[in-house]
Amino acid sequence: MAKKLTIKVESFEIVLYSKNSEDYISLTDMARYKNTETTGLVISHWLSTRYTVEFMGLWEKMNNPIFNVTEFSNIKNKSGSNGFVLSSRQWIEKTNAVGIISKPGRYGSGTFAHKDIAFEFGTWISPEFKYYLIKEYQRLKSEENLRLNLEWNLQRTLAKVNYRIHTDAIKEKIIPPEITPLQATAIYASEADLLNVALFGKTATQWRNENPGTEGNVRDAATLEQLVVLSNLESINAVLIHQGLPPGERLRQLNTIAITQMKSLLGYKQIAKLK
Repeated sequence: MAKKLTIKVESFEIVLYSKNSEDYISLTDMARYKNTETTGLVISHWLSTRYTVEFMGLWEKMNNPIFNVTEFSNIKNKSGSNGFVLSSRQWIEKTNAVGIISKPGRYGSGTFAHKDIAFEFGTWISPEFKYYLIKEYQRLKSEENLRLNLEWNLQRTLAKVNYRIHTDAIKEKIIPPEITPLQATAIYASEADLLNVALFGKTATQWRNENPGTEGNVRDAATLEQLVVLSNLESINAVLIHQGLPPGERLRQLNTIAITQMKSLLGYKQIAKLK
């Protein structure tokens, strides 16, 4: 995605745009510093010099896999001779060049060039102009980097906040709460409710009263992790019953086991792949 930017050099506003992480600068805007009436001729005169042709050819060879080297050689042999004139459009059409773009568009009509080439054009215009052009370009990129760093730090901070909110929600809603002394001494109507309290912190009836509009029961609303732990608790509870432990003691042990296993499962990435 391309984005339009502007810088000001010696009171001249120059358009540039960034596309695919590469910056292109308007040679047409730069040429106004030399002659506001005939910007096309200014660019054409620069392109017609042998030094420019050689530099442009080198840049294209290094950055353009479809560069027409044969046509470039023909142009190079003619460059510097009397009457030789080369426009940006001719250069593009004959050599398949990509370092220079010459077409109208929403970024401003005229000729644009990759920053490497634009800086060379700035040298031809005047050393002073090139100096201020580079300084303004560097200032623009510094401001852009600062903005990106601020955005990155903001996103990082928001990610930390969201992570904290997420983990707090897990602690409050998924990790089983520790049973209260009253729960430890209560006698539940069934072993199923004893397991419900150990894992969910409430009986089936309590859950139903808290969720009157929800279909199913507390176990129907359980997460995959909770169902895994519930299955484990059923087996462990059977062992504890055979050991003769009273309900209150079994509830305390089952609750401790439920908390430990839920914390472990929530950190196990393979569980997420099963969902």
